[in-house]
Amino acid sequence: MESADLRAAWDDQAAAFVAWAREPNHDSYWLFHRDLFLELVPRPGRRTLDLGCGEGRLSRDLKALGHSVVGIDSSRTMVAAALDADAEIEVLLADAAALPFGDSEFDLVIAFMSLQDADDLEGAIGECGRVLGTGGRLCLAIVHPLNSAGAFIGDDSDSPFMIEGSYLEPSYYADDLARGGLRVRFVSAHRPLQTYTDALTDRGFLIERLREPPVPDPALRTDRGRRWQRVPMFLHLRAVKP
Repeated sequence: MESADLRAAWDDQAAAFVAWAREPNHDSYWLFHRDLFLELVPRPGRRTLDLGCGEGRLSRDLKALGHSVVGIDSSRTMVAAALDADAEIEVLLADAAALPFGDSEFDLVIAFMSLQDADDLEGAIGECGRVLGTGGRLCLAIVHPLNSAGAFIGDDSDSPFMIEGSYLEPSYYADDLARGGLRVRFVSAHRPLQTYTDALTDRGFLIERLREPPVPDPALRTDRGRRWQRVPMFLHLRAVKP
């Protein structure tokens, strides 16, 4: 795909995603992704922003861990679903590149699986830096750029992974998933890793940790899933505002 309106695409799929995300043990979030990501997240502090919170499942988990959470999302359907699930968590309709907060209001920003869906990545990273106080941290998870650039050519655990186009050139892609009677379409941007690291360092962030976790054995349901123990599915990163 040469172009895409990511905000419109996600708003179109919002209801389908809510159903998908709330089905217990249905996707990677429940099986392994949340727990691996939370290893990077600092202990609760003054205030935590969940950037692109979707229907709020991570916000609710952060709250249970003691975080004082505020969520934002650009989809009215997602915001309504998040508020319906837990009205005690403040959730606002907002653009990640134009946050409705003052400078230095947060000591932690979480961007869990949202930045590959941001139309303005650089603007969103800039706003994260603005609303974070000195010493504040940004923890993000994205579809690994290697993953979004290519695909396995078979279902066997040793199936070759192939990039037919360009890893280095930004592009857009859509994943149509169907499982357990549920369907959802994920439309996202492929950007090489340097695009993310440049967006962070150009805005003054220092990268503390970067992880490329394989799918853990307990989460593997089929031999097909073992392919993702050779190629990273997700990338986790923590950066600090000095």
